[in-house]
This record gives sequence, structure tokens and C-alpha cells, in this order.
Amino acid sequence: MSEQPASLTPPPQGYASLLADLKQRVRQAQVRAMLSVNAELIRLYWGIGQTIHERQQQEGWGAGVIPRLARDLHNELPEEKGFSERNIKRMLAFYREYAQLEWVPQPVAQMPPAPKVPQAVALFTAELILALPWGHHAELMAKVKDHATRRWYMQAALEHGWSRNVLLMQIETAAHQRHGRAASNFALRLPKPESDLVQQTLKDPYLFDFLTLSDPFHERELETGLMAHLEKFLLELGQGFAFVGRQYHLDIGDQDFYIDLLFYHLKLRCYVVIELKRGDFKPEYAGKMSFYCSVVDDLLRHPSDQPTVGLILCQQPNRVLAEYALRGVEKPIGVSSYELTRALPQDLQTSLPSIEQIESELGGIDP
Repeated sequence: MSEQPASLTPPPQGYASLLADLKQRVRQAQVRAMLSVNAELIRLYWGIGQTIHERQQQEGWGAGVIPRLARDLHNELPEEKGFSERNIKRMLAFYREYAQLEWVPQPVAQMPPAPKVPQAVALFTAELILALPWGHHAELMAKVKDHATRRWYMQAALEHGWSRNVLLMQIETAAHQRHGRAASNFALRLPKPESDLVQQTLKDPYLFDFLTLSDPFHERELETGLMAHLEKFLLELGQGFAFVGRQYHLDIGDQDFYIDLLFYHLKLRCYVVIELKRGDFKPEYAGKMSFYCSVVDDLLRHPSDQPTVGLILCQQPNRVLAEYALRGVEKPIGVSSYELTRALPQDLQTSLPSIEQIESELGGIDP
């Protein structure tokens, strides 16, 4: 009888756990390797910026040396990328932004008295700087001048795994001013630090600028639009939201109820019920949301899950009214606003020139 191929032979006991362990080690090593390469690149660029800065100070070199450096480096190292004139100028700016950084800490016994570091510089650590890709640094230096705000975006980019494009979008929509701003009762209904984590997960306002709705619109139109742009909707909600269902059916006491949108948050480890409301916040919304959270807790929540969180999205929530309404509610609920791209009024639309009129006018312009 011929011997079975190894692929058909039943694996020995414990083989599955061994395979899983080895796969995890390989992936961890790959991540460490990528982080190591990135860190060395950041050190290199900072060092190049430092060298140019010091030579300019010592030798009196002007900015004209940078184009020459870029040209000569390209000629000497044609296979190397990243040494354009523009990027070398970024390296110089990068060093000047973070000149106080200490890449290699000295042994404690040899450390001199701690120098007085400006508060703006003290916001940044070598560990934080080395963890971010160079493209992120370039955008942050160009677009976020306030150091405390820049640190917020650095930490958020690392925590949520933002790509360069997502980072740019978050900067353009002032994400740092919107996170943690929802009116809520989380501090009253959830223990710390969970209450703080949930609070920072929610925003106010949410920007649904990928939707164009004209007044008056129905809540179901808003819901349909968000589902048609689910990827953008999830991006605006933030990292960790997993879509569970739309108009999620609940059968309670022989009656049918439907949750507008149901999500599960992978980091918070809880269900998130979202109700969409047109117009102002009304106190009765809190009671209905509390009911939905109770039902989800009873029917869907796993014993290891955290309590279900409710989020009521209104066009114009009155914070004082919302805080009073939520104070007497037992379930953790937040209230936030949302903003849309408004459709042009009909009278304005008719006053705008048509495509044909524009083309006709352009055709009459002399070259």
C-alpha cells in the first residue's frame, strides 16, 4: 500500500495551534520590519535636515545649495528616490520643526540635568515621530501649524490606521474639533475609562457632504442616501464601526419595531443603535432610543459585550434640551447633529446658465 501524500495525512494533535502561532509570528515580524524601515527613513531625513541646517549656520550657505544637492544626489544615486529639491526642503523643515528630539536616550547615570524644553516641542516624542510615515509628516507640517492639534492628528492616525488620503480628509473637515463633542449621558451611565472612550468615539457634527438633499426631505431619503454611500458613511462614523442592518426588525410583544441603522463597534465591543431625525431634537426621542437599546441588550448582546450605545442624529439638536432629556434615561445615549450638501433652490437653478450657453460663450472668445 502506497504511502499517503503529506497533504492528505491527518495532522498530528496540536498542529493547528502550531500553524496559527507560526502565522502570527510571521505577520508580527513583517510589521516590525516595516516599522523598522520607516523609522530608519525618518531618522535619515531628520539627519539630512540637521546637516543642511548646521552647514547653513556655520558656512553661511543659502537656499541655493538645495537644488544643487538634489541634482548631484540624483546623478550619484540615480536608483534612489525621495531626494528631489522639494523633498530635501521638507527634510530641512522637518528638522527645524523637531530639532529638540533625542533619538537615542542616554544611560541614566550619564544623563545631564534635563534642559528646559519648550512646551510645543515637548508634545512630540521620538517614538511618536518615528511611527508615522514620511508622507503623513509632510502633510501635517504643511497643513497643521498648531502643535497640540498636530499631535492629536498624529495619535489619531496611528490609532485608527489612517492612510495619507484619509488623514488629509480628516484635517480638511476639522476632525479634532468634532470628536468628543456629542451631548450625552455617558459619564452618568458608563464607568471610566469606558465612558471617555465612547464619548471620544462620537462626533458633533457629522458631515454627510457626499449627500445632496433638498428641503423638505424625509428621514427615509437620508437613510437611503447613507446606505448608497455606505463606505463614505462608515469613514465618517470612524474606525471600528461594522454595519449590521438597516431597518433592523425587532418583534416585541407581538408588535413590530424597526431600528433605522444598527452597527457593532469592534473596539468598544458593543452594539450601536443609530436613529436619524429630521429637524430639531425632541425629548421623546430619548425614550424611544432607550427602548431600542434595552431590546438590543436583551436579544442581541453577548455576555462579553459592553452595554448597547444609542446615537440620535438630528439636524439641529438643542444641547441643553438634549442633556436634560438624557439625564433621566438609564441607557447610554448620545445626541449629535449632521450636515448635508444642500441642493440649489429652484429659482437659483433656473438663473444659472446652461452647459450649451456656457459653451456658446466660450466659443465666442478669441484665442
